[in-house]
Amino acid sequence: MYINENAKQSLAINQQVTMSFTDKVVIITGDSSGIGASAAKLDLLAASAAQCNSPLVVRADITIESEAQRVVDEKIKKFGQIVVLVNNAGGIPLTIGLLEDGVMKVFDDVIKLNLRSVVHLTTLTAPYLIKSKGNIVNISTMAGVTPPVGPGMSSYCVTKAGLNHFFFTVCDAVELGSHGVRVNTINPGLVRTNFIQNAKYPATYEDFGQKTLLKRVSEPEEIADLILFLANSREKGVTGVNWYSNNGFALKR
Repeated sequence: MYINENAKQSLAINQQVTMSFTDKVVIITGDSSGIGASAAKLDLLAASAAQCNSPLVVRADITIESEAQRVVDEKIKKFGQIVVLVNNAGGIPLTIGLLEDGVMKVFDDVIKLNLRSVVHLTTLTAPYLIKSKGNIVNISTMAGVTPPVGPGMSSYCVTKAGLNHFFFTVCDAVELGSHGVRVNTINPGLVRTNFIQNAKYPATYEDFGQKTLLKRVSEPEEIADLILFLANSREKGVTGVNWYSNNGFALKR
């Protein structure tokens, strides 16, 4: 039911994000631009890893508890610490309405991937983040704070709203703040990735860009820059914040 079938998530350290984190251990969950389990996926991960200092690439399905635990165990075994966790992994369901057959299966799957797996990975890494006085950056979406642009997206919007508030960002920032751990979330609008192609949307990025105040969509590097800003140890006072990067889409709506 997903654009990224089976939610096969891989972990890699993004080039742009790690450039300013010399000697810091960063975990970023993701799926390498939606390229499933093909050889091209492995090539893409290898190319990203080649740009990083002492990379560790772990292929895992983080919706499976033992797989998420393995990711953390392998990271600690190699590096001995975790300083930054970027919860970027997630999936977008094909649109399905509340009155259609299979809606509850989709809802359960989306909750498991977009919210439960993030909660679990955060609980696994929290003791190490407390020790390192590290921080967490969650990657959500404007779908979690604005009405959906079309019908059939309720499951996706609910999970992203949960990521912004319930247990994550606001609640986690409160709970972990006394331990010196900061938690923030980035809510991008549409970003120029392979989303439209995978979703088989009839519109183009230029079409979506016209729906924003700035008449554009974001590039992936712009979101990476925000991750760098929020996760950088110099931003000691920034926590519990939902950051928007949507080119004025929410304002125009």
